[in-house]
Amino acid sequence: MSGRGSGADEPPARERAQLVLAAAALVAIALAPVVMAYLQLGYHADLTASEEYDAPGRNAERLLSRAVHDAAADVPDDFAWDERTAAVNAVRADLRPRVEALRSSRVESGTVYQVAYNQSAARAWRRANCPGGPGTDRQFGDCEVRRGVVVQERAGETHVLAVAFDVRVTTANTEMDVVLLVRAK
Repeated sequence: MSGRGSGADEPPARERAQLVLAAAALVAIALAPVVMAYLQLGYHADLTASEEYDAPGRNAERLLSRAVHDAAADVPDDFAWDERTAAVNAVRADLRPRVEALRSSRVESGTVYQVAYNQSAARAWRRANCPGGPGTDRQFGDCEVRRGVVVQERAGETHVLAVAFDVRVTTANTEMDVVLLVRAK
């Protein structure tokens, strides 16, 4: 017997090294697609979703939807129909802090929101959703638009139906204008 302890079934050391090398090459070939996918879909610190997609518009819509819903929730109990101007003023006063928060929310990261009320979009919504005249089978009273806010008379009280906004989002790479009509459900 030799001192190496090798049997007849064991391959020589050189063949074993070639086998290990071939196995490593197969593993490398198998992992190549994974590495390529990782590099293509990897994280890029200079690229944010808000610049490449419409996330700023969706963010504004979410914030303004919650704000309009909250602001409109208090109006029916507080304002009669003949006090509708005061109701609109109250809604806009309730919205003011949230609109200001949106305007200053991402300035440090280079995203600027400009928000204004859109009277013409509110009028168009009123025409489409508050029909008038005989034979329309309306169950509620008149609708009016005041300063971008659509209100309706219901049982002598003022109900807020919708608020229209113009939102301009400006980033370092893009600028988008969005008209948001938020229903006050």
